[in-house]
Amino acid sequence: MSGTTGTIDLSVVIPAHNSSAVIENTAERLVDRLAGSRAEIIVVENGSTDDTFELCTAIARRWAGNDVSFTVLQSDKGLGNALRVGTEASRGAHVLLTADDLPFGFDDLDGANKLASKNGGTLPTVVIGSKAHRQSSVERGALRGVLTWGFASLRRAVLGMRTGDPQGTVLVDGDLIRDLAADLVEPGFLFTTELVYLVEQRDIRPQEVPVRLSDDHASHGTRISRADVVSMGLGLFRIRKRHQGATRRVAEPTRVQGRRAV
Repeated sequence: MSGTTGTIDLSVVIPAHNSSAVIENTAERLVDRLAGSRAEIIVVENGSTDDTFELCTAIARRWAGNDVSFTVLQSDKGLGNALRVGTEASRGAHVLLTADDLPFGFDDLDGANKLASKNGGTLPTVVIGSKAHRQSSVERGALRGVLTWGFASLRRAVLGMRTGDPQGTVLVDGDLIRDLAADLVEPGFLFTTELVYLVEQRDIRPQEVPVRLSDDHASHGTRISRADVVSMGLGLFRIRKRHQGATRRVAEPTRVQGRRAV
């Protein structure tokens, strides 16, 4: 680990799989954004076949982020596996789960800060950078739009979820997500869906904020294959079966007054 020690306001968890083309730029953008705050960046390489891990360790060796630390970890292949490992290692009062190319820039953090400014400086327990928000600007092809609508309908039917986009970027109270980490077992794309489902089971309503999909991210195309879509559909039933006996807990975690997302 390179960088700060002591109290951490924000942990940014980034899963990295074959991310050598984007990860260095992402690290630079994050340290510029987080400069002057107490934050940590946790990159979790998972199953890459390129030089992602070597590049990340090189970034860590020369890191000069001052108050922002940079940590490189590894996990088994899979988005969920990486996010879980990063979550368990996090120390922040809040934890941001995002992607290796920051698909929404910092719209998620900006949206969270706007919500906090309307609530005496207190961040909501869970904030989602949501593609489903009516003010979001997300270009989708016709087929992708149909698949997204179909999967959202299936998700509502199987899990009864109220959140429009549980697969956006997620900013969560740190104590809450670390408490839930042991129950989050989805290894792939459904990790945040399982997370948000368990959050809703505690009667916590995530706040969704609008985002704009970056041109760079849109140009890459989707990383989700047709096989992934089928697996995700079946995964909804796994999540329901796994947690169907869970007790709903009403109390939300203690919030820290006057803290912004940075």
